[in-house]
Amino acid sequence: MKRWQCRYCSFIYDEAAGLPADGIAPGTPLSDVPDDWMCPDCGATKVDFDEI
Repeated sequence: MKRWQCRYCSFIYDEAAGLPADGIAPGTPLSDVPDDWMCPDCGATKVDFDEI
């Protein structure tokens, strides 16, 4: 599993943890997150996340 960081606000999306509060189950790769998903902290889109 990978970790991804928003380039605008530094929010971390951890694939292993997912985001259950947003309906994204643990173990969900960023590529499987819906394209209309936005960073919960700043509203950036998933293309604005870089692998760390």
